[in-house]
Amino acid sequence: MTMTADPIIDNWYKDLETNQIFEVISYDIKYETVELQYADGDISDIDRDSWNSSSFEPIEPPGDWSAPYGSIEMDDLGYTDNDIHAPSINDIELDQLVSNF
Repeated sequence: MTMTADPIIDNWYKDLETNQIFEVISYDIKYETVELQYADGDISDIDRDSWNSSSFEPIEPPGDWSAPYGSIEMDDLGYTDNDIHAPSINDIELDQLVSNF
């Protein structure tokens, strides 16, 4: 029996028996179930005993990890640019500031 590390939400794993890769998306403590989303978008869950007897290996997220989610906005990926490129009020000349009124 192969022991697999505890499931960690948002981590990716590879099933060494099937070569499928998946992300752990939730863990239900009460029912001891692990919810998985495979790279093709399918979602399934397994019980903790099955997880413990599996041959899952932690891996780095695949390069195209967002593919199962379809077309998503950059904001949804957590890359929101908070307009840090806007000039500071301290960098604006007085005549530029007055001309805007």
